[in-house]
Amino acid sequence: MSKQEQTQGLTCPNCAAVVPVPEGVRVVECPSCHIRSFVQGELGIRRWQVTRKVERPQAERAVKAFFSGLNKASDLKSKAEIKELFLTYLPYWRVAAMVAGWMFGRVKSGKDNTRPIEVEVMEEMHWNDAAADVSEFGVHQVSISKNDLQPYDSDLLHAEGMVFEPAESSTDALEEARLHFEHRARSKKSLARKFYEKFHILRQQLSLVYYPLWVARYEYRGRNYQVVVDGVKGSVLYGKAPGNILYRAAMLVMGMAAGNFILVNGTAIMARLFLFVDSDEDGAVLLLCAPAAIGLGLIAAAYRAFRYGEEVETRQSGTEKAYSSGRASKKSGLRGMLGQDSDSDFLSTGLQVLEELSELKRK
Repeated sequence: MSKQEQTQGLTCPNCAAVVPVPEGVRVVECPSCHIRSFVQGELGIRRWQVTRKVERPQAERAVKAFFSGLNKASDLKSKAEIKELFLTYLPYWRVAAMVAGWMFGRVKSGKDNTRPIEVEVMEEMHWNDAAADVSEFGVHQVSISKNDLQPYDSDLLHAEGMVFEPAESSTDALEEARLHFEHRARSKKSLARKFYEKFHILRQQLSLVYYPLWVARYEYRGRNYQVVVDGVKGSVLYGKAPGNILYRAAMLVMGMAAGNFILVNGTAIMARLFLFVDSDEDGAVLLLCAPAAIGLGLIAAAYRAFRYGEEVETRQSGTEKAYSSGRASKKSGLRGMLGQDSDSDFLSTGLQVLEELSELKRK
């Protein structure tokens, strides 16, 4: 057994002899007294790797394609200079489990009535999250297919590129995965009132996956930026670029104009229709507030595009940190209106404002 395949740090609880721990083994036997011990730790966690499929030239083409875009500096494609492009393998915790549970409560039925309901959850779920600090790379999650998992080969990965080791504990990973699974199970059904809920995480399997990413660093007008390319699919997962001042100004002017037009004129039109349309109270409130919600969403999106458009940050969907029950998956409409994740969220913002006003009205 080679030195790379074992650890000489476990002391036998019976005879105090040194017990070797092979990579990935959970039950070890003392060579002196033959007592067996259960090992739990990073060396007892199954490690996998995902084979790189994207070569350097393909990754470089993906980076150059990233330089195009109306919201980016007009001369970025011609002035940007790639200083370095290297391969790195980042570690990600991966948890697979069967989630079973129940929720009891009431859902809305008709205009003013509710009815009792029992919601059963029985689904296999997967969760993954970076096991190291990836704030520099901006990729907190990756799409990992079970069919892409290969046995971990440390020598092969270190020969190909830079390999990061996990810096977060497996205990924290399991707890975060549990919260995420419960959040997803709870989101299966929206209840007007909830009386009881109980979820069980069954057959939980934790593993560590090393995923390939191409990291490009480029220079534009004396400033440095970074782009991260998926080493399996070849798409850009994360990148930063200088913004286009003309695009920012155009978004501000058009967004403010359209938002104020809908806010003022739309509300006036709906107020007049409200006098002639015979509708229920909740429906009338929704109809009256719809233009205001959409107009405010447009104004917020226009302001954000101008205020934060000096530097464009692009992040592919699914790379953000997984939401858990301790976090809100979306910012509330009234409080988070000026903190949307993208300019295209203005309709979502308007609907969120509308829902909040409706809830306040019902209360």
